[in-house]
Amino acid sequence: MAVAELVVIRHGESQGNAAAARAYAEDAEVIDVGVRDADVELSDVGREQATALGRGLAPLLADEVPTLLWSSTYVRAQQTAALGLAAAGVDAPVVRLDERLRDRELGVLDLLTWKGVVQRFPEEAERRRWLGKFYHRPPGGESWADVVLRVRSFLRDLQDLPDGSRVVVFCHDALVLCFRYVCEGLDERQVLDIGATTPVKNVSITHLGRSPDGSWQVRLFNDVSHLEESDAPVTQHHGDARVRPQT
Repeated sequence: MAVAELVVIRHGESQGNAAAARAYAEDAEVIDVGVRDADVELSDVGREQATALGRGLAPLLADEVPTLLWSSTYVRAQQTAALGLAAAGVDAPVVRLDERLRDRELGVLDLLTWKGVVQRFPEEAERRRWLGKFYHRPPGGESWADVVLRVRSFLRDLQDLPDGSRVVVFCHDALVLCFRYVCEGLDERQVLDIGATTPVKNVSITHLGRSPDGSWQVRLFNDVSHLEESDAPVTQHHGDARVRPQT
């Protein structure tokens, strides 16, 4: 049965998350970040959150279940892994990097708020409305369906791991939902409804376990009890705020 547990963790609040929030508050068209998406670092709040994550990681890494760690190649995910593991205070295995775990690419719409998209790419805004969030692929970017293909590929590689293994993944909010989509066999509407009603919080833990028949079950979703226990801020920035219509 190979991997028996899958733990998926969103990165802490990033400087990009904070910049997007400011841009929407100011009704701006452009999000001022200053670096490419792959290089965006954690904010001060994000660093505090990542350290508090150690409370949630410690029990997962202290037992005898063989555990392997992976991270998105993006800086904010790697920083979350490093700070969280250091705070957990346990001897953890090496964190492997995999570009398939990177955030969704937004192409020509990157660094734009929805107002910016409507003003600068009105035809693309209409195409997004028509196709919907799951299937819309911005020019030069990816749809959610494209991200799902990456997740399927990653999960297929996990089948070669020793039976009973646990895998911990540090990634992004769209990835968390795409893992649920694939593992649980959800459809487009179901996964989008989950994202709309329960936005994935920064440094939240989602824990999937495998049943004897090989199916996946959600043991924990979007859990941030480690933040609450540490009195650290709880944030739930939409990772795709740059292309999310405001309703």
